[in-house]
Amino acid sequence: MTTQTMTPDLCAPAGAKTDPATLRRAITASALGNATEWFDYGIYAYGVTYISAALFPGDTDEAVLFALATFAISFLVRPLGGLFWGPLGDRIGRKSVLALTILMMAGATFGVGLIPDYAHIGVWAPTLLIVLRMVQGFSTGGEYGGAATFMAEYAPDDRRGFFGSFLEFGTLAGFSLGASLMLLFSLTLGDAAMHDWGWRIPFLIAAPMGLIGTYLRSKMEDTPIFLEECVVEEARQAPGLATLARDHWRPLLVVGGLVVALNVVNYTLLSYMPTYLQRRIGLTTDEALIVPIIGMLFMMLFLPFAGALSDRIGRRAMWRFSLLGLLVGVVPLYLLMGTGLAGAIAGFILLGLLYVPQLATISATFPALFPTSVRFAGFAIAYNVSTSIFGGTAPAIGSGLISWTGDQLMPAYYMIFSCLVGLVALRFMPETAGQSLRGNPFASAGDATG
Repeated sequence: MTTQTMTPDLCAPAGAKTDPATLRRAITASALGNATEWFDYGIYAYGVTYISAALFPGDTDEAVLFALATFAISFLVRPLGGLFWGPLGDRIGRKSVLALTILMMAGATFGVGLIPDYAHIGVWAPTLLIVLRMVQGFSTGGEYGGAATFMAEYAPDDRRGFFGSFLEFGTLAGFSLGASLMLLFSLTLGDAAMHDWGWRIPFLIAAPMGLIGTYLRSKMEDTPIFLEECVVEEARQAPGLATLARDHWRPLLVVGGLVVALNVVNYTLLSYMPTYLQRRIGLTTDEALIVPIIGMLFMMLFLPFAGALSDRIGRRAMWRFSLLGLLVGVVPLYLLMGTGLAGAIAGFILLGLLYVPQLATISATFPALFPTSVRFAGFAIAYNVSTSIFGGTAPAIGSGLISWTGDQLMPAYYMIFSCLVGLVALRFMPETAGQSLRGNPFASAGDATG
């Protein structure tokens, strides 16, 4: 096995405290990277009509389906990113990996804005898009798990839910910024200019965002818990994948199952919804953009409160409420969205608020299920494998199921299925609220489930 490159003089004593200023910088550095990642998803999801017309052949429906499939392709390489970046982050530290992943993500997003149209370079246009989406997916395979781990290890044990919620605040902020820019340019430039060149501008904005994020992360020290444990000889060994699967299969399965629910809802609600509202419900392009933007702003308001509440009543209670609420409410709320613009806004807001208890507690819940020596790798691998199979494919699956069956509620049924999977996984998840990250919660989890 490969040993840590950390040296004892760079490590921290046990119980080292984080001062408030450092904690704020850690939160900002983590959230900005997440915002950059989701900025890309926002501009891609909300500009898919323009992207498909510019870079893909065929009629509108075929081109949009190709563009949605390309969105899913980036998720197929995310497990490879998790396999690469996760063990590396446990070996050399969290901050070094995070500085690299945000630079790669922003560079790939910037590159999409430079791809010539299909009319000029033919099949090379979608080919270049696929390559850049794969680079983005590979870097994201380490970004999200690393950012959540970084955030969780910096946060105080009794306020991990509250501080961790700001990572997802960055998620929605980045997504909302991307969506808002697409809407702004659409309103100011007009449809013809957007199809011609206007859709490229938001992609180019990713470059300065990535540079700022890289700078902030490069100036941070590594997390106190990682530096503390790097002086322990056993923690200086980076376990191999076989050891991870043998000794930590329970948290891998639990996280994987919960992520099925989390990301089918997430990508259906945030990424696919503009396309669904426009093509299936009949809203205009601008209306289909306005609905999720309003909904996400409401979600952002409630994220810190949900995170703080999870510190008081536990993560399991928050997840149970969210999963059961979605299980019961998703079909009626989809029917409400089909009634028109006002119904779409109300339905999206209510769906979003039911989803918030999951979203707000991701970085407090998942990293705490793994011990420090495998936390980055375990989280990154479990999260990205599940996301690549179920999350990133959700928009394409939802659209394909509607085309196959003619039933406009198929995305809602798929969300119900995912919530049932999540409830099964939740049955086996130990409660970690208020507990130290210095340990293995599954070691004494026999009476914690139920």
